[in-house]
Amino acid sequence: MTVSILTLCGAGVGTSEILRVSAQRALARLGIDAHVTATDEQHVRELAEDAQVILTTADHAQRLGRTFAQVIVVENILDQDELAAKLADALE
Repeated sequence: MTVSILTLCGAGVGTSEILRVSAQRALARLGIDAHVTATDEQHVRELAEDAQVILTTADHAQRLGRTFAQVIVVENILDQDELAAKLADALE
């Protein structure tokens, strides 16, 4: 089964793209099949209905509101070890 993951930032092109690439690398290391989509705050609601996980920073997580997806707050978007550990905890 392929896991659906969203990466979220304000505009959907900066932090969320970096998180998307970092998440894909971490997921490959973990051997987890996932579809990772970068998005912005405006479109996250419509995409979150099908997502199991949302990766974002603390400031965006506070504004996210209610969702059935598991929200993972990433402290350092470039830290592969942090991301792999948090994704492993959430998905394994």
